[in-house]
Amino acid sequence: MKLRFIPAAVLSIVALTLTGCSAANNTDAATGTDDSLSSVQDAGTLVIGTEGTYRPFSFHQDGSGELTGYDVEVARAVAAELGVDAKFEETQWDGIFAGLTAGRWDTIANQVSITPERLKAYEFSTPYTYSTGVIVVPADNTSITSFASLDGLTTAQSLTSNWNALATESGATVEGVEGWAQSVALVEQGRVDATINDKLTFLDYQKSTGAKNLKIAAETEDRSESAFAFAKDGTALAEAVSEALATLSVDGTLAELSDKYFGADVSQ
Repeated sequence: MKLRFIPAAVLSIVALTLTGCSAANNTDAATGTDDSLSSVQDAGTLVIGTEGTYRPFSFHQDGSGELTGYDVEVARAVAAELGVDAKFEETQWDGIFAGLTAGRWDTIANQVSITPERLKAYEFSTPYTYSTGVIVVPADNTSITSFASLDGLTTAQSLTSNWNALATESGATVEGVEGWAQSVALVEQGRVDATINDKLTFLDYQKSTGAKNLKIAAETEDRSESAFAFAKDGTALAEAVSEALATLSVDGTLAELSDKYFGADVSQ
């Protein structure tokens, strides 16, 4: 996952800002003006870095079909609001920020969460995805109602995830697994009491499988916020993207796309 939970007080310092368009530097050296938006408008294309392998946000239908996903459709809608075409450049997560800094794409749409570390190096639009950490339990479970309820119980977690740390802090005994698929299977089989994961992961699983044998027992108070990421040398494009997102929120597009992929509105 690309999500990381941080306090709302930290998120409140996020300012609307910039992108790297067709070059790493979007400030015109001769005039000192920010041409990040005008460069995209002149080119008629918003170039977007994304993984293409990160379901349900950015993936190929049936493995080899058209690029689709929640982030992909949001990005296409944003580009349409800007009056330009959306062009996607697929890359591995480990190289996606380097490509942004090098100016190979104008922005990243790949569930990039806003963190203190990233705020120092990049700029962000307003968020278009909000999520929490959740405890997933069998639908008939009535004893687990909070994170404190996990004390003395067993959860299934990837040992390298922040969810493992949260489970341990809550007093749970952790059974290590490779990922969500294994952890949810153990919960369904009754071999562990619960698992902690991102709410979006659970909603996607529930939406895609129709599973009704699981439920959310509790959520974290802090939310993660994911947004379009931009390079650190201009504000015009990021402000325009934020304005486009505001329009898409008001007209219901973001809510509609949220429901399509998650069965719930994750855009606010």
